[in-house]
Amino acid sequence: MSSTSGPAGATPPEVPLRSDGSAARLLVVDDEESLADLLVEALSFQGYDVASAPSGAEALAAVDTSRPDLIILDVNMPGLDGFAVADRLRSTGDKTPIIFLTARTAPDDLREGFGSGGDDYLMKPFRLEELSLRVSAVLRRTLGTDAGNPRTDDTVTVADLSLDLAAHQVTRGGKTVDLSPTEFRLLRYLAANAGRVVSKQELLKQVWGYDFDTESSLAETYVFYLRRKIDKLGPRLIHTVRGVGYMLRPPQE
Repeated sequence: MSSTSGPAGATPPEVPLRSDGSAARLLVVDDEESLADLLVEALSFQGYDVASAPSGAEALAAVDTSRPDLIILDVNMPGLDGFAVADRLRSTGDKTPIIFLTARTAPDDLREGFGSGGDDYLMKPFRLEELSLRVSAVLRRTLGTDAGNPRTDDTVTVADLSLDLAAHQVTRGGKTVDLSPTEFRLLRYLAANAGRVVSKQELLKQVWGYDFDTESSLAETYVFYLRRKIDKLGPRLIHTVRGVGYMLRPPQE
């Protein structure tokens, strides 16, 4: 981990609480004992209820016993690595949010992580404050305390793409598109702003809740992954506007 100086202008985030008023539960999974101990100590000091596991197999068992609200999951572990852990959890219907910690930098590795159901990732070495801000943002969203995404019974339609916002279901040309919760939020925001270019920073704020400056290819990687699922079913709907951002619009005649 790098120095403890966080993103410019960042302030320590408030710890999101569970619906019963108790502290949010975190599970730290890392085979590097010194790093795991540091994260447990730092996040516990902030007010979280933190458990840890030193391996992928023990992480799966810990999810059953501690029922965390978020998992901080190292990718590069021997045996069952972080991506495999995420795959197994998602295959059983477990939707616990996951933040990957990874030293891998190749785009294909990151896309593999999102394909495994990850919600975010941080490259090692990272700043503790950066992790803290991201943990808080994910929990505010997933614990249901973020008022920015109210429930609605509306349906959003763009060309032959249809989003049922209440049921969290997506179809294109009558075919069901299987999306993760994060992919759905991203597509919903793009569809709600169809015909308008939205920047990467706007997506990070509106979809991930990151109202702080951060250098991240998160939006770019998720758009790539979403495009593979949506645009393979017909003419391209999701467009990149170089140097600006992304736009979802109907195919032009």
